Amino acid sequence: MSDLGSEELEEEGENDLGEYEGDRNEAGERHGYGKARLPNGDTYEGSYEHGKRHGQGIYKFKNGARYIGEYVKNKKHGQGTFIYPDGSRYEGEWANDQRHGHGMYYYVNNDTYTGEWLAHQRHGQGTYVYAETGSRYVGTWVNGQQEGAAELIHTNHRYQGKFVNKNPVGSGKYVFDIGCEQHGEYRLTDVERGEEEEEEETLIAVVPKWKATKITELALWTPSLPEGRPSTDVPGQEEAPVLEGGTESREEVQPLTDLSEGEDFLRPAEDDGESFRDEARESDREEFRFDSMDQGNVSFEEEESKQMGPPD
Repeated sequence: MSDLGSEELEEEGENDLGEYEGDRNEAGERHGYGKARLPNGDTYEGSYEHGKRHGQGIYKFKNGARYIGEYVKNKKHGQGTFIYPDGSRYEGEWANDQRHGHGMYYYVNNDTYTGEWLAHQRHGQGTYVYAETGSRYVGTWVNGQQEGAAELIHTNHRYQGKFVNKNPVGSGKYVFDIGCEQHGEYRLTDVERGEEEEEEETLIAVVPKWKATKITELALWTPSLPEGRPSTDVPGQEEAPVLEGGTESREEVQPLTDLSEGEDFLRPAEDDGESFRDEARESDREEFRFDSMDQGNVSFEEEESKQMGPPD
């Protein structure tokens, strides 16, 4: 189920007691273990305390959704799994009936998000994996949007930079597995998306465009010593390639420091390192497009050359 809008379904109302079978306390309140059927067709089986769902329980909605986890005073609170009617599900922490803390969301299109949540939205550090391509966004989220320093990792290259409101902005670089880096920056450009009419404003879309400034090679260096001279270095040791921001190119993804549901991937027009070098000599400008995310569970809408194809 989409993270947009209210996803929580109506539960038992204060005055809708329905049918109940189970333990009660001296005051006649539901207390202990019991089973309840609500007037709206929902059911609950689990622990009660002083008339409220409290502790471990299973709540089944009449539309097929269900929650298995902890309750505190009738609200989902603690660890729990919510399975939505469309088959998507969230496994993780809850607070006051909302996804809050650390958790993992499995979307209908098989995309996944693992990371921090705040008041039902992706917020903080997290990783979004696009099932169709295997590409990953690893970085910061703010109120459900990609925002802050991050890496967008593809099969044979990655983009490192800063995102603002789902778009890459400012200085960044592409790091290619063939052994080169392309440095540059993303500039936001307004593009008209509709015709201006007498009483309507022209529809404007902000599109990030990439301008390359230089291409460099990854630094893989082994000292050469005169014949017969012993080496003080460990045999076979090479200097580790270090990228800007202290991130090593072959290491597992680490988000850049700065500083949170599908989208169009960032990638240069060519995959060959030599072609990049030749083009860089002839022109200092290459443009790349990055379409904005459409959240039908976060997917970059389409990827260039199909490489690339994320809540309230």
